[in-house]
Formats: sequence, C-alpha cells, structure tokens
Amino acid sequence: MFPMVTGFMNYGHQTVRASRYIGQSFMIILSHTNRLSVKIQYPYEKLITSERLCGRIHFEFDKCIACEVCIRVGLIDLPVVDCRLDIDIPKKRLLNYSIDFRFCIFCGNCVEYCPINSFSLTEEYELSTYDRNELNYNQIALGRYQCR
Repeated sequence: MFPMVTGFMNYGHQTVRASRYIGQSFMIILSHTNRLSVKIQYPYEKLITSERLCGRIHFEFDKCIACEVCIRVGLIDLPVVDCRLDIDIPKKRLLNYSIDFRFCIFCGNCVEYCPINSFSLTEEYELSTYDRNELNYNQIALGRYQCR
C-alpha cells in the first residue's frame, strides 16, 4: 500500500511543478503582449544597423599591394585581381580589382586578413538591382562609399 501512496505523491508533485512551469511561460507571454509594435517605413527610413554588420565592402585601390591574400582566405575565389610584376621594382602592381556580389557571402575574411587594411565594411546593406550584372563592382564602384 505504501508504494501506491508514494506514487500518488510523486504524481501530485509532478502535476504541481508542471502547472507552475505552464504558469510561468504564460506570464512571459502576457508580458510581451503589452509592448508597442515597432514599425519602420522602409524605403524612407532605414534600420539602425549594428556595428557587427557585414555590409558592402569598401576597397581602397591605392593601398592595395596585390598580395592576393583576399583570394586565398575567401571561401570562394571571389575577388578578381589583375596584377603585373614590374621588372624595375620587384613588386606586383595592381591593374584591376573587382568583386562580384552575386557570389559574395559577406563573411568578412578579406577584411580581417588583409595585411594593410585596404578593405573595410560599410553600413550599406541594400544591394538590390534589376540586373544581376550590376552586382559586379570594379575598383571604382568599390571605393565609392565612405567606410565606418
């Protein structure tokens, strides 16, 4: 008879504990119902972005030393770098640089691993266009916007 009584007591404790958890979750739901909704008129007002946002890449063509680290650390071979080795100066000279944002996943590895910080991330997150070919940015388009 005692095992049956202890079984009922355990069942009663479990029922009380479950109802307490349900009550706590219901109170959390009720506390969220009193909040005011936040509406942003999107094309006219933009969201306030966080500092950690990986937006469009800003590239400074004059700083780049054509080391091609950005190509090696990227998850895909995304930046297209045209460079030439100068014979009179044993350095590479950058001729052309472009990034196709159709394939970029905005991981920020090129910004992080660049040895001379020729890259930076901007707060621009809207890159929508009607033509996909417009997402291929050359060095002029990459350096057009100010960085953070």
